[in-house]
Formats: sequence, C-alpha cells, structure tokens
Amino acid sequence: MSSENNQAAKYYGAKLRILFGILAVWFAVSFGCAILFRDWLDDHFIKIGNAPFGFWMAQQGSIICFVILLVVYAVLMNRLDAKFGFDEKGDAE
Repeated sequence: MSSENNQAAKYYGAKLRILFGILAVWFAVSFGCAILFRDWLDDHFIKIGNAPFGFWMAQQGSIICFVILLVVYAVLMNRLDAKFGFDEKGDAE
C-alpha cells in the first residue's frame, strides 16, 4: 500500500511542477511583456504591422502564447499520465 502512496505522491509532485512551470511562463508573458516591459519592447524591437512590439504582445502575443501553453500542457500531461499508467492504455482506472 505504501508503494501506491509513493507513486501517487510522485505523480502529484510532477503534476504540480508542470502546472507551476506553465503558470510562471503565462505570468511572465501576460504580465511581464504586456505591462512591465511594454515600453522597453516598444523601443528595442521591430514593429509588427503598424503596431509597436510591446503593444502587439499585450494584444495578440499573450493570447498566442496562452494557446501554445495549452498545447504544451496537454502534451506534458499525456506523457506524465503514460509514465505513471494513467493513460488510455494503462491499467490504473
């Protein structure tokens, strides 16, 4: 029984590391690029269309990054589930 508890604790810890990593990237892009570093991005990067890069990141870039993070989260969680036997092919149900 302690083996199952140990596996569950490892799974939960790995799941939290993935979650907090994804949230850290999301925070850095949405808050950092869109609010904190917007002026710096406007000054140091090219324009996209007629919009400065900082404005573009605040309006479009953070949304695109969020969608990419959703895909990355799904892939990482599928790998983690497969590793611990919680995928569709696994025995744990």
